This record gives sequence, structure tokens and C-alpha cells, in this order.
Amino acid sequence: MLRRPRAEPFRVRGRPAAADMERMTLPPRGPLELPLSLLEVGCAGRFELVTRPEGPDGGTIPLCTLPHGLPPFAMDLASELERRFLASPEWLPLHRFDRAHRCWPREKDVWSLLETDATPVHATLQAERDPTTGQILAFREALLDNMGLSAKNSLSLQRAPGPPAQALRGSSTNYPFWPGGMDEPSLEQICAQDQLEEDVDFEKDLLTVPPGWKKGVDFKPQAAPRQSTPGLLPLAGLLGTLDSFQLGGSSDEEEETKRKTKGKEGATPPAPAPAPQRADSLEELVLKEVTPGPPPPAQAAPPEPPKEQWAIPVDTSSPVDDFYKRIPDPAFRWPFEPDVFQKQAILHLERRDSLFVAAHTSAGKTVVAEYAIALAQKHMTRTIYTSPIKALSNQKFRDFKNTFGDVGLLTGDVQLHPDASCLIMTTEILRSMLYNGSDVIRDLEWVIFDEVHYVNDAERGVVWEEVLIMLPEHVNIILLSATVPNTLEFADWIGRMKRKRIYVISTLRRPVPLEHYLYTGTSHKTQHELFLLLDARGAFLTKGYYAAVEAKKERTSKHAQTFGAKQPTHVAAGPGQEKGVWLSLVDALRKRDQLPVVAFTFSRARCDDNAAALTTLDLTTSTEKSEVHVFFQKCISRLKGSDRQLPQVLHMVDLLKRGIGVHHSGILPILKEVVEMLFSKGLVKILFATETFAMGVNMPARTVVFDSIRKHDGSSFRDLLPGEYIQMAGRAGRRGLDTTGMVIILCKTRVPEMGDLHRMMLGKPTQLQSQFRLTYTMILNLLRVEALRVEDMMKRSFSEFHSRKDSQAQEQSVAQLSRRLAAMEEVDTAGQLSDLPQYCQAVQELRETRRLIQRRVAESASGLKALAVGRVVIVSTPAHRNALGVILQVSPDAANRTFTTLVLCETAPEGETPAGGDSPSPEVPYPDDLLLNKLFLPEGPCSHAVEQLAPCAIRALTGKTLRVNAERILEDVRKRQMPRFRNDPPGPSAVQAAQELLRLAEGGAGGLPRLDPVGALQLKELEVVEGAMRLRRLEEALPTFQCIHSPRFPQQYLRLTERLQLRAELEHLRFLLSDQSLLLLPEYQQRVEVLRALRYVDAGGAVQLAGRVACEISNHELLLTELVFDNLLTELRPEESVALLSCLVCQTKSQAEPQLPSVLRKGMERIRAVAERIALLQRDCGLRESVEDFVAQYNFGLVEVVYEWARGMPFAEIARLTDVQEGIVVRCIQRLAETCRDVRSAARVIGEPTLHAKMEQAANLIKRDIVFAASLYTQ
Repeated sequence: MLRRPRAEPFRVRGRPAAADMERMTLPPRGPLELPLSLLEVGCAGRFELVTRPEGPDGGTIPLCTLPHGLPPFAMDLASELERRFLASPEWLPLHRFDRAHRCWPREKDVWSLLETDATPVHATLQAERDPTTGQILAFREALLDNMGLSAKNSLSLQRAPGPPAQALRGSSTNYPFWPGGMDEPSLEQICAQDQLEEDVDFEKDLLTVPPGWKKGVDFKPQAAPRQSTPGLLPLAGLLGTLDSFQLGGSSDEEEETKRKTKGKEGATPPAPAPAPQRADSLEELVLKEVTPGPPPPAQAAPPEPPKEQWAIPVDTSSPVDDFYKRIPDPAFRWPFEPDVFQKQAILHLERRDSLFVAAHTSAGKTVVAEYAIALAQKHMTRTIYTSPIKALSNQKFRDFKNTFGDVGLLTGDVQLHPDASCLIMTTEILRSMLYNGSDVIRDLEWVIFDEVHYVNDAERGVVWEEVLIMLPEHVNIILLSATVPNTLEFADWIGRMKRKRIYVISTLRRPVPLEHYLYTGTSHKTQHELFLLLDARGAFLTKGYYAAVEAKKERTSKHAQTFGAKQPTHVAAGPGQEKGVWLSLVDALRKRDQLPVVAFTFSRARCDDNAAALTTLDLTTSTEKSEVHVFFQKCISRLKGSDRQLPQVLHMVDLLKRGIGVHHSGILPILKEVVEMLFSKGLVKILFATETFAMGVNMPARTVVFDSIRKHDGSSFRDLLPGEYIQMAGRAGRRGLDTTGMVIILCKTRVPEMGDLHRMMLGKPTQLQSQFRLTYTMILNLLRVEALRVEDMMKRSFSEFHSRKDSQAQEQSVAQLSRRLAAMEEVDTAGQLSDLPQYCQAVQELRETRRLIQRRVAESASGLKALAVGRVVIVSTPAHRNALGVILQVSPDAANRTFTTLVLCETAPEGETPAGGDSPSPEVPYPDDLLLNKLFLPEGPCSHAVEQLAPCAIRALTGKTLRVNAERILEDVRKRQMPRFRNDPPGPSAVQAAQELLRLAEGGAGGLPRLDPVGALQLKELEVVEGAMRLRRLEEALPTFQCIHSPRFPQQYLRLTERLQLRAELEHLRFLLSDQSLLLLPEYQQRVEVLRALRYVDAGGAVQLAGRVACEISNHELLLTELVFDNLLTELRPEESVALLSCLVCQTKSQAEPQLPSVLRKGMERIRAVAERIALLQRDCGLRESVEDFVAQYNFGLVEVVYEWARGMPFAEIARLTDVQEGIVVRCIQRLAETCRDVRSAARVIGEPTLHAKMEQAANLIKRDIVFAASLYTQ
């Protein structure tokens, strides 16, 4: 019998509890039978049968190969509880506690508490191999850098990857990767910064007053004692100078000096101190005026460093004959031969260069993107394709999925195949991934930006700049854009910012040329009125324009006849006339085989009206009708029954069966996709679309029609810009099918002006312009990372490009000016020259004040009246110094006003220009010159010059006027400028005026009386009054300065002014290089002040809890964060919360009056109160946005719609609650789901499970039916 004692139950790992060995009754063993026992082999539950003598009790105990038997293990808790305590209650007696508790005794090990995890290995072994055979020669130890780095403390790519759940989108607590182009601090710089806690200038920044003390200690060296009497020298100094002789040094000293000089390689020997010159007399030593010596010969200016070229244009005019020789095995092949610009792009992609491809519409820019995707798959790296709108992302996903297979999609509410090698997403999602340190960036080789001209969008253009700045260095950039005039400038900005060359590739012409027509017909009788305005070669035909005008005039009344001019008395065409125009045009195009047509209409309502009016139009065959019906029913089969019967769905299927389509933002998304797919199949013959359809991909038509050339841009009506017109007109012409594309402009009421048409068709497209602005999300995301600064982001923006592109040359100029300033001699301000700096400052202030007053005089009406012809003025220019002049003419240009003046001067020698002053060069001003007491008097024969003077050149207006014949003087001057009359003497009128000026100058020894700008000219502006008072005070103070009496005054004054000029230029350059010159720096400081007031950041700039919550929110971060911390959303039910949050995403106002419960009305008031509080705080901090505009951006027009939708109301009934179109309602609710996700993330950060659960429930309530129907492109 084999038996296991009860005290030691036999249990097999992994088997059920019923596997315990039960007692087995065996027959008695015979004499020849061996005693058997079981042997447990290992701990896997395997047994072997072995022979063993019986034990004393006649039994055999199973043996085990483990020294201490099987280790203890825990059974499944539920099954063990069921078996031990429920099925067999005798195992748990009521009074036997030793049986009730099961435990395994453990020995105490206090020292185990002191154990820590092993530190990361700081070194590794590297093999040294023979470069020829590859044989391992030796091993050496190599230190490992970047140990202990993680996404929470480092921006390096060497940091350890984060958790798999955060690999795609990252986390708001992660650091981003280091942006390319920024100078990453080295280890030596970090160590040096740690050692120097702060940069202290020991000459200027030392404190002299201890904290809490009123007085301190002045550590400046004491100046030498002043001499008692100016102009006298001590006797000892005189004797020392008279008796001093310069003796030559010994030969040993000379050799020692030579040896020291030779040891200093490259060092400039110091200039020898000037030896005191021996004087022959005291008068010569003391009283001799010091005159400045001749200036040293000017050194040749150092050659300017060659400018770095970051944007390199590529020649696409010549063919690439050796393309397949240079790339024998391309990563991707097309069924057609690539164009020249495509081959050039592929060659640069193979070299891993960054590209900017600016090509015409339908030229084939997608080929470049396809090759980059194929190249990344070949290299086993990843590619990100960004698009400006979600619909374009869906279309590209379908196209690339069919081509490459391994493609994923990331949008706000869709995530498909996130581990694919090519990811398609909107630019906002890529920005979030960069800020949150997504590990996808590690394997990224290419980022493709499609429709880069979208950077001009005022609201979203900043996203493109942020992404371009934040991309790491290893990522290559591909920019795809329509033709823009400043491609090189934009590429130069990117290349200079990322420090990599950008190759610019542009197309020279469209692959399918366009012909532009004017259509003036209104019925079938006039459908032939189609006039060519711009031919395929780009020639503007005025003959066609005049013919269109004449044709239009034939049907207009005589009251409204004009020759093509704007006629404001004309009203818009009526519905009947609109219908006639479209019917006649479509019939004419069908006869000419010019279908399909895209009709761009800049109004959603007019799109619907035009399509609905064509009830009698049928453009499809019975076969096409059947195909449309089958495809449409297949697409809407995923919708529920009531959604299939929506009025818009029924109306659209009726239009599509007749070959008519409508495409705008008010159409349901699934219907828009149906229209796009049917249009690409050629089953939609005429499509009424808004401007957004021009952003579509690969959907050209044969003809494009413009319903009008005027649009509303959100603030006013205006003509189409050239870029907008080219973008939409470029949809005409199918490559490979049409030889030319037709563009037609409808002239319903009038023919547009020729200048407007010429400007729109042939004008330059809109340049790429920076829309960079500061957002709170950007500021908080950068403040939470100590190594990144918001100022660095602003410096690298496109808006600062023009002021920062010369920073390298400015840094070299700063170094050069600093060396010049250090090499200059110090200014002597001892003795009489002690007040020289104050005198120089007073002179500069006096000149600036006079310049300001004269500018205000020239701008005022009374000043211009005084500056009339004949007024005697005092002129001061580089050629004239305090010379009298008389005004002859005043220019009418108020912006750049000039005064033609006859100025008194000397007769110049033969071949020289007349001189108008005896001022030395450079000028040394004395008080008499500055106070205008000393007027210019010619020393030789008197002459005159007629010049055009700016207001600042007129130093003062005198009270004198002269009667001059200005016209005759000016005519004489113009005559003597002709070569044949150049040597003629001046006319008598000019000579007489000059003699009168000379008489006034000779009679005004102390200066002429001047007109007071405040008293005589009646200028009462505060700036002028203060300037006049300041000018009077300075004029009184000038004669009191002592420095002007010193014989060394001219030399020291020139030296001081040169020094001050260099210092001012140096300070200006340093200002341009500093953060203080940033245009957005004041706004940044104001926004940081708002964040401090809201306690999102502390006084030191560290991001607090509220700031971390705001980082989780993509839009309206301040309002949402305040709502979360005010518990407004926590107190409401999920459907109420999501209804109130609709104010953040709703941008369309509804005219219908909503029926809301009181809870929602109170919630709306609380949200408005929070928004008003934030707006007032922003205004108090200096931001310009008004309180009304900030509060008005939160629109509660769809609160009732979202509330009822979240409660389960069908969409058909939802559409009746509001006058907002169905497509806009769907888009609002879709964006609302993203807002719920943001609030859910915010609740997770602050640890609010209730709010997290409510937002999860709210998102589930709105995610249903037609609103969240999957895109047809993703199926």
C-alpha cells in the first residue's frame, strides 16, 4: 500500500486540489516482489517508481531529489477558500486557532533593510578588431555616458525609453527631446555654471552698502589731489621735466627685453609710453595749446566673413540624364516617368537632405512624399506626414494605405495602426507629441509638411512654426507647398534655425496650362458669350475683356451703362436669373465636353441654393445612376435606420443620381466623403463647393467656375487674393487627360474691373508670413523644462528672422568694437576738464531737444505758416554752420517734407563746392555756436547755395523775413544746372537775396531774434512746452562750464565723443543680440504675470499643480483649468457637463432660442463669470485683448443640441432644434470628445476620480450613431 501521511499532504504544482493522494488498498506483496516507492524529480511534478526497503510502519514515503522537498506555493485563493472553508468546514474549527492561521515562519534579517538596488553599469567592454580580417585583437573598457537619464530629467535621445503606454503620444510630465539647431550645453559648460553660481563683475557689481545699513564703504581708488590753480604746474614737476634726459639701457637689459618679447608668440607688444619732451621755456610748456596730432593711418577693414547659405535653389530646367545610373535601385517605382523636379528631389532624398518643394497645383508633389515614405521603410525608420485638416489626413491615409500598406492614422478621435512605419496626423498632434517627448521621435527620419502655405493662417499658423522649431536634429524635413514668392526666404529661416541646408525645388510652369474666360450669358440664347481673357501662355487679352463688357452692356439699361466700371447701384441677381445662368453654362460646357466642373461658391447657403435650383438638370446615364445608387446605399448601410432618412441624406442622394454634388462644412462628414469618392470616379458632373475643397488631394476637374471673385474673410468683403485664386483655379486640368484646363468667371450683374482681374490672375501669390504668437500652453510647456526658454522659442520664430539672421556678423562687430574701445586712450577729466562729461551730455541733450522741437514745428499748421517763402532761418548741416538762409519753397509731402532754401556761404575756389562754415572737421562745439550767438560770416567773397533741407537741418526760425522772387531764383538754379549754362553767373534775384542775408549776419553780432515755438507759434503740446523749458535751461547752463576754457578741450572733447559713440554703437548691437529686443518679450512678461496671479507658476517660474493641469489641455487652457479647480464640472451630471463644454468648440451662432433647464443656465452664468475674471486679470497685467472679446469667444449656441444628444435624442430630432447645419453640429460634437479627453487627463493629474469618471461617461454618451460614424477612407 502506498500512503502519504495526513500531516504532510502530497500536492502537485499546478494541479487542482483534488490531486491529493488518496489511500489505495493493494493486495499483500509476495516474497519475490520488491518494495516500491515514488521519487519526485525536481519541482515540476514528475515522479519515478523506485525500489526502497519498507519503513518501520510498513509504509514507503515518497522520495524527492530536492534536499528540502518541494518549496511552498500558494494555490488559487478562490478555489482554496471554497475547498477549505466552504466545502469542508471541518478544516476551520471554531476553537482551534492554530489551524485557522496558515503562515510560513521567516527568519528576521535586519541587514536586508540596508540593501539598495545596484547602480547602473558605468562602463562596458568594446572589442578592438583587425580592420582587414575582423579578428578580435583585444578588449578595452569604455565609459558609458548619460547614465541614469530618463524622460523625467533629460532632453537627450540617449535617455531610457518610457513605458509602452506612453510611447506614442508621450506624457505631459516628460521632457521633450532637444530641439535641433539649439546649442545643447556641454558637460564642461554645465560644470562651469555649477561652479560659478552667478556671473559677478568685480569692477561694477560689488555691493558697497550691507543689507539694513544706510551707508557703506566706497572701495573705488581715490583720485589724485587736484591742483590748486588751473593752468599752473608744481615746481618739482617743472624741474623734473626740464632736467630729464632719456638714457639708453644696458646691453643686458636689452637682451632680457628681447628674450621676453620673443617668448610671447602672437602677442602684440604694448605701445611704449611717450617720453616727456624737453621744453625750452615755461611758456612753451604751460601756455602752449595742445593741438591734436594727425590721425593715424586708417587700417584696412577686415574682410567680411562669407555669408552662410542655408537655402540652396536647385536647377530644374535641365534634365537629369544619369538618374538611373546614380540610383540603380530606387526605393519606389511609379508606372510613369518622374518629372525633372521630382528626380532632383529624389536625388536629394537619397542623400538625406531636407527639401522645400514649391510646385504648381497638380504638378505631382505627392511623388516626393511617396519616395520619402518608401525610403524610410527601406531604412527601417519612420515617417510622419502632417496635414492641416482632418479630412486631408483621412484621404492621404487611404491613398498611402493602398500604396504602402504599413500606414497608420492619428487624429483627434481616431487612432489606427499606431506602430506603423508611416504615421499620418494633423500638425497639432505632432506638436503635442514633441512637447510630451513621444518615443516615436527616436526612430523618425522624415517629417513631411503638406500645404505649408497654411502657415499664413492667423489662428493655426503658429503650430507650424512651433513644430519646425521643436523638431530634433536627426529629423529631416520635407516641405510641400504651392508656389509662393518667398520660398528662399522661408527655407533660409528653417536652415538657419536648424543649422542644416534646405534645398529649394520649384516648378517653372503648370503641367496642364490654364485658359481663363469671362462668361456673360444668362440664358440658352446667350450661352455662347464666353470670352478668353488669359490664354495658356499667360498673355492677358484686353480684347476679350472689352468684348465681355460690350456683350454685358447690350442687356443693361441705359441708366446703368458704364464701361466696365463698378456699378454699386446694381443689386444681386435674383433666383430666376441665377438658375438661368447655371443652366445655360452647364449646357454649354456639356456641348463642349468640358465636364466635370467644380463651381466655387463662397457661401454655404448659396451652394445649397444653386444645387437645389437645378431641378430639371440631369447629367448622368441610367448606368451611372445605378452605380451611384449602389455605392451610396453601401456607404450609408453602417448608419442606423433613422439616420438614413435624414433630410440632408435624402436630398443628397437625389442630387447625386443626377450628377450634382454639394461640398461644404455644413454637409455631414460621411456625405462629404461620398461626394468626394463619386467625384473622383467621374460620377459627379458638377460640384458646388466652397474654398475648402481646394485643399483636397488628387481631385482635379476639367473646368473650374467662380460664382464670384469676392468673398467674406470674417470681417469684410474683399476680392480674392492671387494665391487664393491660383489655389482654386489650379483644380482645373487633369494631367494625362486634358491639354488645357478651363477657368470661367461668371459675370452675373457686371464685369469686374480690368485692374482687379489682372491683379488677381497675374499678381504674385501671398508671401509666407509669420503668424507666431504666444500661447499659455506653449509658455507652460517650456517653463516646466529648465533647459528650454520661451525667449529661445521667440528668437527662432519666423517673425524674428529678419532681425536675427545677421546675429553672427553682429557678434563679430561686438568683439571688434570691444577691442577698439579697450585700445582707446582714457579721457583726461582732471583739472578744468572735470565737468567735460556733463558738458558733452548737455550738448547732446540740447541738440536732441532742438531736433524734436523743429520736427513738431514742421508738423504743425502754425509752424508751416511761419516757414513760408521769405522766412529767414538759421541752418546747421555738415556743410553749413549757423549760416543764414531764406526759404524759397516748401514741399507738399507731409510725410517727407523738405524746404528749398537759399543759404549764405563763401565763394569756393575753382572746382570746389562752396563752403558754408568754418567749422573744423570733426566739429568741436562751443557755447557761442550752440546758443546761435555767433552767425556765419564769409571771410572772402560772398556766395550762396540752394539746397533742400529737412526740418532737423533748420536750427531756428528768426523773426526776419525777406521779399524774394522765389520762382525766378529757382528757375535760375534749374537753368544753371544745364551743361551749356553751368558757368553763367547767378541771377540778380539770387545775388540780391544773398546780399540781404549777409547784411543781416553782419548786423546780428549777438544773434538774430528767434521765434519762440510756445509764445510766437502757439504750440501748446506738452512735449513742445517741456522741450522749450528744457532748452532754455540748457542754454543758460552752457556758459557756466569750466572745461571750455581749457587748452586741451578740443582734443579731449573729440576723444570723449568718439568713445561715447563707440559705446552707444556697442550697446545697440548688444541690445539687438539680447532678449530685450524681442518683439513679443513684453507680451511674454505680461502672460507670465497672468500665470503668476492665477498660481500656475510661482515667483521663480516653476510650474505648479494648476500649470501642470493646463499643460494637459490643448485649447482654452485657462478657462478649463479654472472650471476644474472650481468644481463646476464635478457638481453636474455628465450630460450637463458636456453640454456646457460645447461653448469651447462652438463657433457658429444660432438664431433659435434654446430651451434650457435652470442648471444649465446657472452653469452658463458661472462660465461667463470665470471668463470675465480671467479677462479682467489679463487686462490688469497689460494684455490688449478686451474683456468683451474674450468673453464673446465662448458661444453657447449649441448647448441645448449637445444636451439632448447626450440624453439619447436621435439626430433627426436634433436637427430640428437648431438652424445650424448638420455638418457643423457633427464637427462640434466630435471636437467635444477631444475636450472631454483633455478634462479627463486633467482630473487624473489632480487625483479627482469623480470628475474622471464623469468625463469618461460623457464621452461615451456622445460617441454614437452618425456623429461618430467611421470615415469611409479608413475602411
